[in-house]
Amino acid sequence: MTGIRRIGRAIRSLGVLVSVAFLFLVNVTGCAPRGHDDGSSITLAGSTSVQPFIEMLAEEYANTYPDRPAVNVQGGGSTAGAKAASSKTAQIGMLSRNLSSSEGDLSAILVAQDAIAVIVHPSNRVLEMTAAEIADIFSGTITDWGELGGTPGRINPISREEGSGTRGAFGDLIMKGTEVAPRAIVQDSNGSVREIVAQDESSIGYISLGLVDERVKAVVVDGVAATLENCRTGEYGLVRPFLFVYSGEMDMHTRDYVDFVLSREGQKMLAAEGLVTEVELSSD
Repeated sequence: MTGIRRIGRAIRSLGVLVSVAFLFLVNVTGCAPRGHDDGSSITLAGSTSVQPFIEMLAEEYANTYPDRPAVNVQGGGSTAGAKAASSKTAQIGMLSRNLSSSEGDLSAILVAQDAIAVIVHPSNRVLEMTAAEIADIFSGTITDWGELGGTPGRINPISREEGSGTRGAFGDLIMKGTEVAPRAIVQDSNGSVREIVAQDESSIGYISLGLVDERVKAVVVDGVAATLENCRTGEYGLVRPFLFVYSGEMDMHTRDYVDFVLSREGQKMLAAEGLVTEVELSSD
C-alpha cells in the first residue's frame, strides 16, 4: 500500500507541475500553446476535391505566419462541409459545387474554378467521347469499349459517392438527371478514382483536372480537350466552382486565412496546381 501511495503522490505532483508550466506559458506569452483547443484554431471541412489544394495552402500559411492559429483541413464531402459550416462545427465549409436551395443560410466565396476531367487508362485507344456517350457509360447503356471504337471488352465505370461535390457536378454537367448505374464502382475521393483507373485498363472515371497526371489520360469531350486554356476561354464545358462557405460573420483569424487564400500569392499557388484563378485569368 505504501508503494501505491507513493505512486499516487508522484502522479499528483507531476500534474501540478504540468499545470504550473501551462499557466506560466499562458501568463508569459498571453496564449495557450499552439494546437490546443483554446478556440483559436481554424477548421475547414468538406469537399475532398478542394481538400488537397487547401492543405497545401495551410502548410504555406503555417510557414509564413508561424505565430498565427493552426489551420486544420478535413474532408467529408461538399454536403458535409455545408452542414459543418451551418452548424459552426467548422469555421469554413469547402464545396466543389454551387450552394443548393436548402443551403441558402450560408455565404459563399469563390476560391477558384476547377474542371472535371473524364479519365481512362493511358493504353486505352479511345481518345474522344461525346458528353452523351459518357452519360450512357455511367448509366449502363454502353457497357463495352468496342461500341466506342476501342478494344472490345467490358467497361468498368468508377464514380464518386453521393454527397460528393465532384459527383454532384458530374451529375449536373454530364448525367443531367439520369442516375449512375449501380454497377459503377463508388470511391470516396478523387485520388482513389485516379488510382483505380491508373491500374485498370478497362476503367473510366472522372476527377479534378488539377489531379490528372501521367498515370491516367483525360479524354477529349465533345471535341474539346480538357486543358486550362480551354477552361479559361469557356470552350471546355465541364467546369465547376471551388467555394468557401460560412455562416454569420468570420472571426479575425479565419478572415486572415481566407485573405491569404485569395491573395495573389495564394491564387498563384492554386493556378500552379492546375486550377483556374483570377490571377491565372489576369495573366493572359
